[in-house]
Amino acid sequence: MKVLPQGFLVTLTSLFLLTLPLAIQASKDLNKTSRISKSTPKPARFVVRNGKVLDIKKQRPVFFKGIGYSPFLPGETPLQGASPGNDERYQEHLHLMQKMGINYLHVFPLKMPEKFFGQLDRTDIFYSQDIWMFPYAEDFLDKKYLDWKWSIIKEAIDHTYRVGRPDRLVFFSIGDELQAESVARTDARHPEISSFKGKHIQVSNRTPTEIALAQLIDKAIDYELKTYGRRHLYCHTSWTHIGPLKRDDLEVPPASALLPDIGDLVCLNIYTYARGVVTSPPGSVTRSAYQGYLEELASITDKPIFITQVGLSTSPFQPKPKTAPGFGGHKEQLVITTFKAIWKDLQTAKNKQKIAGIAFFEFQDEWWKSGEDPTDSTRHEREDPEEWFGIFEISTDRKLKPKGKIPETLRKLFDSQ
Repeated sequence: MKVLPQGFLVTLTSLFLLTLPLAIQASKDLNKTSRISKSTPKPARFVVRNGKVLDIKKQRPVFFKGIGYSPFLPGETPLQGASPGNDERYQEHLHLMQKMGINYLHVFPLKMPEKFFGQLDRTDIFYSQDIWMFPYAEDFLDKKYLDWKWSIIKEAIDHTYRVGRPDRLVFFSIGDELQAESVARTDARHPEISSFKGKHIQVSNRTPTEIALAQLIDKAIDYELKTYGRRHLYCHTSWTHIGPLKRDDLEVPPASALLPDIGDLVCLNIYTYARGVVTSPPGSVTRSAYQGYLEELASITDKPIFITQVGLSTSPFQPKPKTAPGFGGHKEQLVITTFKAIWKDLQTAKNKQKIAGIAFFEFQDEWWKSGEDPTDSTRHEREDPEEWFGIFEISTDRKLKPKGKIPETLRKLFDSQ
């Protein structure tokens, strides 16, 4: 019999105790639940059935071919709560979108103006409303934070019915890209909280951050039903840096990996160069890490998946090649090649029928990001990749110009399905 070295058993015991919490958490992850009460009314137009988004009017599953839309022009910024201008820009924008074969907009401004919706009426394009929540919160479960966020959600819902087009709306997304530090901090502060039973949303074996989202989504569904007598689909939009797939490069501890399945569907920003994606195994057909991520994601949920953002920044250079590789500095031809690859990954992936839509990010460059100073929206900053994700660039006189053949590429991809 082999003699164990002195101290081995102590070390083994220590390792067991260290890994026990992770093992327990892994067990909990396997039993994460999220469901909507059977008594909760279904939406009027788009519903989830058998893991797909179904258009009740046409009685068939639908695939949304979309783009992110935040139509602020040079000199405009939403950082103080302003909306985009109520002018004729939307006639040009929606005409270009129709030429690209787009049938869906993922809208970021909370209060789009009347003239946008007037132009939307002239098309067959649907939209969803992203409701941004301050993602750097000290504690997502803090009552003051939840009350503050609820007031914003309520305003967005009210605006949809007073100014917007509820008959063209697919879903409300409650929150977008919560920051890792805030997620980990919230979870560490509330280890005793793991379940929630609201009037419509019921979840168990969840993280405290997920509970906060469940509370807000439950309240939103209830408010919409009581106030307007109907509801839409609901989700939370997350990103691969904080889960749900367990990867060594996540920015949160394994126990805090966020599974964005609270509500009707899974909404996730999935970038080709992002944490969690680049470390994925190869896909079954294209062998890309992107397809590998999509396939594993589809294997862990029975709900439809919506790729709410994917794109590349064409900023003149990549400002942080070591700490944020892939974030900026891409040539137009590489964007075209990447979009084609993403489309092939999606179309050939196992369980591709679970993917309900994709929104390429985004229609136009956003000069106002990242809001470093009050004049930020008046200049296109070379060193800020956030300002260069558009497939159209904007000149100082507010004219749109296509970035090479990127719009034409999207049209061909969308026309192929």
